[in-house]
Amino acid sequence: METTSQNRQKMGIIYRQAHSADQLKQILELQRENLVEGLTEEIRSAEGFVTLKHSLELLAHMNAVCPHIVALDGDKVIGYALSMHPSFSEELPLIQPMFKRVKALLPAGSRFMVMGQVCIAKDYRKKGIFRGLYHRMQIALRNDFEWIITEVDDRNQRSLNAHYAIGFRDMEVYESDGRTWHLIQLPTAAAS
Repeated sequence: METTSQNRQKMGIIYRQAHSADQLKQILELQRENLVEGLTEEIRSAEGFVTLKHSLELLAHMNAVCPHIVALDGDKVIGYALSMHPSFSEELPLIQPMFKRVKALLPAGSRFMVMGQVCIAKDYRKKGIFRGLYHRMQIALRNDFEWIITEVDDRNQRSLNAHYAIGFRDMEVYESDGRTWHLIQLPTAAAS
């Protein structure tokens, strides 16, 4: 029986840190295709969705501080996991409350990176890409950070279940603006 890693190799999928303007533009295109406001309820429920829209300038600035992780099929970005260093908490008012919650829940001095958004192209879903992105992120971050933290809307059960399946655990579940959010964490040391 083939492992997920062997399947990814057969597919020719490469995981790496984003390094070009073209890759960042492809991330934004994949993001645009999966934004919650552009999808029907049926698609959101079956396929998941992303909620935040980034500018190329912000994405490039974030990448310069801590490169995003991309999954590539040849030169095509078919998945991404965005790295959001805590220094960005003041630049993005929408997520400031999340950063405050994280800092209140973790012991003082904890080193963490926020995974700002993860997305896989529709034709590549259910092939282990999600797991591959996070594994590569763990490896890239493990020397400088203890935790990868992210937040998932309770309505996005596909994403929430995928995160739990690779080892994320709830830090806190809370209500905000009529929505339920799961603040979840994954240790970087788990990568080998």
